[in-house]
Amino acid sequence: MRALILYILLAFMCVDLSAQSVDSVKTKTSSSESYTVAVDSVSAVDFEEVNQKVEAETVVELDTVGTEVHLLTASDVETPSQAIDTKRWIPDPKKALWLAIVFPGAGQIYNRKYWKLPLIYGGFIGCAYALMWNGTMYRDYSQAYQDIMDNDPNSKSYEDFLPPGYDVDGRLEYLQSLFKRKKNYFRRYRDLSIFCMIGVYLLSIVDAYVDAELSSFDISRDLTMKVRPTIFNERHTARSNMLSGNTYGLQCSLNF
Repeated sequence: MRALILYILLAFMCVDLSAQSVDSVKTKTSSSESYTVAVDSVSAVDFEEVNQKVEAETVVELDTVGTEVHLLTASDVETPSQAIDTKRWIPDPKKALWLAIVFPGAGQIYNRKYWKLPLIYGGFIGCAYALMWNGTMYRDYSQAYQDIMDNDPNSKSYEDFLPPGYDVDGRLEYLQSLFKRKKNYFRRYRDLSIFCMIGVYLLSIVDAYVDAELSSFDISRDLTMKVRPTIFNERHTARSNMLSGNTYGLQCSLNF
C-alpha cells in the first residue's frame, strides 16, 4: 500500500515537472516571437525610410552589409559617364584641314569654334581694305610721278596733290623726289597687305588643324598653380670647410 502511494506521488511530480517545462518553453517561444516582431518592425521602419529616400533621389546601389542599410546615390558613386564626357565633340583633323583650305573659316565651323569666325573674317576685311587703299594711292602717286617727270604740259595730275597756286617750277626737284617716295611707300604697304592676307589665310588653316588635333587631348580637371613659402636644405662648399644651412624661398607647383 505504501509503495502504491509512493508511485502515485512520483507520477504526479513527473507530470507537474513536465507541465512546468512546457510552460517555460512556451514562454521562451513567445518572447522570441516578440523579439522577432520587434526586429521586423525596426527593419520595416528602416526600409520604409529607404523607400522614401528612393523616391527622393535616384539610387545607384544599396549597401546592406552589417545591421544598417546605406544608400549609395549618384552623388556618392562616380560612374564612368561622369569621368569621361562621351558627348564631347571630337572633330577629324584631316577633314578640318581640307575644309579650311577650300574655304577660309570652314574648319572653325566644323570644329564648332564659332567665336573665331569674327577674328578670321575681320582679318580678311582689314587686309582687303588696306590692300585697296594702298593700291589706289600707289596708282595715283605713280601717275603723278610720271607726269611730273615728263615735259608734257597737258599731263598735270600731280597738281591734284598740291594746293592752288603752288610754285611747281621753283621746287621741281623736291616734288619729283617727294612723289617718288610716296609711290614707293604705298607700293611697299600694298605688297605688305597682300602678304598679311595670305598670313591670315594660312593662320586659319593651321588653327583649324591644331584645334581639331588637340580636341582629343586629355587633360586633368585640376589645373592649378600653388605658390607657397618653403625651406631648402643646402650644402655650400667654402674652401675646405663643409657648411650646412637653410635657404628660405618660394616654391611653385603646377598640376596638369
